[in-house]
Amino acid sequence: MNALDVALRVAAALEAVGCEYFLGGSVASSLQGEPRATNDIDFVVAMMPHRVRSFAEKLGPDFEVDEDMLRDALRRGSCANIFYLPMVTKVDLFALGSTPYDEVEFNRRRKVRVRSTGEELFVKAAEDTVLRKLLWYRDGGEVASKQWRDVVEVLRVSAAEIDEQYLQTWAERLGIDELLSRARAAAVVKLA
Repeated sequence: MNALDVALRVAAALEAVGCEYFLGGSVASSLQGEPRATNDIDFVVAMMPHRVRSFAEKLGPDFEVDEDMLRDALRRGSCANIFYLPMVTKVDLFALGSTPYDEVEFNRRRKVRVRSTGEELFVKAAEDTVLRKLLWYRDGGEVASKQWRDVVEVLRVSAAEIDEQYLQTWAERLGIDELLSRARAAAVVKLA
């Protein structure tokens, strides 16, 4: 088992109870850029609190789910953790936010084949991986080297697929266009 296996199990449980989601964070950036080890798996979920019990049941006994904490996080629009016990892997479940960007990001998710055997997951678009990681990088004081590396690698590896107009428009709206310019320059240097 690896992070992708755990993500597939969580996604199957979400889909079984009728919840929409996307995979984000470093697992998404590893699929779109350069793979790297990660300590957690991030999902953004559109889940109503009344579905938490069914979700926990679908996950089964290999997962530890504090149902009250998850319900509270969903009501508050925040994050809760669940754990895959056999690997002691943390899965962060972020409630879908309510900003215009949150909604656009969620609606742009794509079903992506993640295994040669055909398994698929909804994954955030590469442009949104770049934007969200730049936001985290900025909000973290621009010192998170892993976030920066992920951004540069997604820009480098997924360059042919990236919608540059969308990326630039939202970077300007989110106030991270200067960071995006620096990341683009770093990606070009790596290509050379």
